[in-house]
Amino acid sequence: MQTQTLSGGFEDPAIQSAHAFRGIMEAMARPGTLQTISGATPPAPLSPAAGCVLLALCDTDTPVHLAGETDCEAVRAWLAFHTGAPTTGSTHCMFAVGTWDALGPLSAYQIGTSEYPDRSATLIVECPALDTTGATLTGPGIKDQATLSVPDVQALQSNRALFPLGLDFILTCENQLAALPRTTEVS
Repeated sequence: MQTQTLSGGFEDPAIQSAHAFRGIMEAMARPGTLQTISGATPPAPLSPAAGCVLLALCDTDTPVHLAGETDCEAVRAWLAFHTGAPTTGSTHCMFAVGTWDALGPLSAYQIGTSEYPDRSATLIVECPALDTTGATLTGPGIKDQATLSVPDVQALQSNRALFPLGLDFILTCENQLAALPRTTEVS
C-alpha cells in the first residue's frame, strides 16, 4: 500500500473529527460564514477542507461519488483506507465531491422524496476561491443577509425552489469551507 494512502488522515481522530464536525455544523447553521478546519492532508486534487469533511462525515455506509479529477486512484484509495466509504455513481451517492463543472448536471443527484426529504445528496464543491463577497444570501441562520462567492446563482436558486427537497452544498477551498443548505435563498 502506498504511503500516500496511509497518511493524511487525522492524527488524533477523536479530537480532530469533532473539531471538523463542529466547523461543518457551524457552517450549515450559519450559511455564508467561512469556517476554517484542518487536520487532514488528502492527496491532490482534494483540498484539506474537503478531506476533513470526508473524514468527519463518511463511513462504510456512506456512498461517495468522486467527480472529475477527484476520481483518481490516489483519492479512491485514501478515502477507502481512512473512512471505508464506497465510491458510487452520482445517482446513488450521499456525498459527491469535485469542482462545480465536474459535479454537473445537478439533476443527476438524489433530491429526496416528499416522505424522506433527508435522502438527498450533499455536494462538496471544490472552489478556486472562497470569500464573503458576491451573491446575497438570506434565510434561516442568517440575521439579515450574508454574501458569499458562489459558483452559479441560477442553479442555486433553482435548487431552493425544490424545497423541502433539494441538494445541500459545502463549498471548500484550501482550509476553509462554507455551506449552503437548501433553505438558503441566493440572489
